[in-house]
Amino acid sequence: MSAEQSGTQPILLEQDVVRARQLARTLAQGCGMSLINLTKLVTAVSELARNAVVYGGGGHMDWQVVEKDHRKGLRLTFRDEGPGIPDIKLAMTDGWTSGGGLGLGLTGAKRLVDEFELDTAPGAGTRVTILRWA
Repeated sequence: MSAEQSGTQPILLEQDVVRARQLARTLAQGCGMSLINLTKLVTAVSELARNAVVYGGGGHMDWQVVEKDHRKGLRLTFRDEGPGIPDIKLAMTDGWTSGGGLGLGLTGAKRLVDEFELDTAPGAGTRVTILRWA
């Protein structure tokens, strides 16, 4: 895989969460990611993709294979144009869930990846970018 590989996967319906997981798994395998890291990444993808569908009204997962210092990784950005997250501090509290997901919440997804960035505001949608190195 070249460092320039990138694309977008729509996440509009519950079935698209499965497609996002499958795509992330395939891309991570192509980066040479270990089974443990791959499993962590796919678990984070499940949570974030489901959030985009359930709370954001659907969105997209942008993906990019990245390379730095002879390492490959996968950067994924989940974006929606939903209502945004009104209380980021509460949403980033361990153990808090608004229900329906895997119960990991954003903090659980954050712990499963190497880099995590959250950009949201009420009425402005949500954008979560994660990166996992192989």
